[in-house]
Amino acid sequence: MTRLPIDDRDQELIRQARDLITRRYKPDVHAVSSVLITKSGNVFEGIHLEAYIGRIAVCAEAVTIGIAATQGDSDIGSIVAVYHTGKIVAPCGMCRELISDYASDALVILEDSSGIFKTPVLDLLPIKYERE
Repeated sequence: MTRLPIDDRDQELIRQARDLITRRYKPDVHAVSSVLITKSGNVFEGIHLEAYIGRIAVCAEAVTIGIAATQGDSDIGSIVAVYHTGKIVAPCGMCRELISDYASDALVILEDSSGIFKTPVLDLLPIKYERE
């Protein structure tokens, strides 16, 4: 996996995501936030929508991309998701597909035992589903 260094703008996205989930956290309702920046520099944020029937829950990344698309600017530059504890979380498989559908060159901010970094979304989705 490609490990790219994060910069000040990435740090700001992480801070914004952590601040958002701190303000909006509600157990069993909103546990994850997401913030993205588009290539044009617009920033969008969203929160995860939990449901009693888990199959209809909506990930924070999907909400955030939907808000960006509603505003007409969904060409994702970078995106991050943060759990309510402040830990950066990797997008689920469906969100990896969604992110790559909107911007196949998007960067995803991640965290592991070595620290925080960003990686191209396609590194997280090695054999992407494609329509003919």
